[in-house]
Amino acid sequence: MPSLLTSKANPRFRALLARLRPTGTRREATLLLGPKLIEAWAAVQQTAAGKRLKPALWLRLEQTDPHPLEAGLGLETQILGEALMRELADAGSPPEHALLMDLGPEPAGPLPARVIGAWGIQDPGNLGAILRSAAAFGFQEALLGPGCTDPFHPKALRGSMGAAFLMPLRRMDRLEPDKGHWYALDGGPGAVPLAEADLSGPLRLLVGNEGHGWQGVEIPEGVSRLAIPIQGVESLNAAVAAGIACYEVARRSMC
Repeated sequence: MPSLLTSKANPRFRALLARLRPTGTRREATLLLGPKLIEAWAAVQQTAAGKRLKPALWLRLEQTDPHPLEAGLGLETQILGEALMRELADAGSPPEHALLMDLGPEPAGPLPARVIGAWGIQDPGNLGAILRSAAAFGFQEALLGPGCTDPFHPKALRGSMGAAFLMPLRRMDRLEPDKGHWYALDGGPGAVPLAEADLSGPLRLLVGNEGHGWQGVEIPEGVSRLAIPIQGVESLNAAVAAGIACYEVARRSMC
């Protein structure tokens, strides 16, 4: 029978928290919270991005029925009291199921035809939304620049709704343009209007920080600024801008 943990002082629960405490480049494990996210991973677990996450431990809320995937993965199951599951989820309502995942190494090698980049995106929900839009419109990989939040933070995973399992994610310390078309979404001087930009592949579309965009970031030769025309407001939310640009890329490819 699965063990029931109810005390925060339980050594097994404390060990679980310790595995999840590191973030960013030091993170070696993450949690998939709730059956929808678990099922989203299970649907693509044989892809390159899906294989990066290795299931390690099933967690089930007390007085909850087993999930159909629970036995199939052949993992140990721990049953958590409501207070412990709520602490893991950092949310008002604890999920009925969670899956502890070990993280494998980042991808390497040449970039694919369509790449989204997040440079200095600090909010996990924003990053998740950017990844979700990029995956929906056919982007194949994501680059994470300096200052970017953790893509495997539970809030980022929830925001991406499984996109983190569809696209490989790799970090870059600096922009190193290859021979593709590189664009930084920015409405500053010299920016190319979205309607006039060459969005054919190989394409690398970069989104800057939510607050200051690309201010203070040295954009190297070979990266053009790309503007989305707007009226009446100073700027767009980073995730919204990324979604518009990704849609335009997909629209043109179908014309």
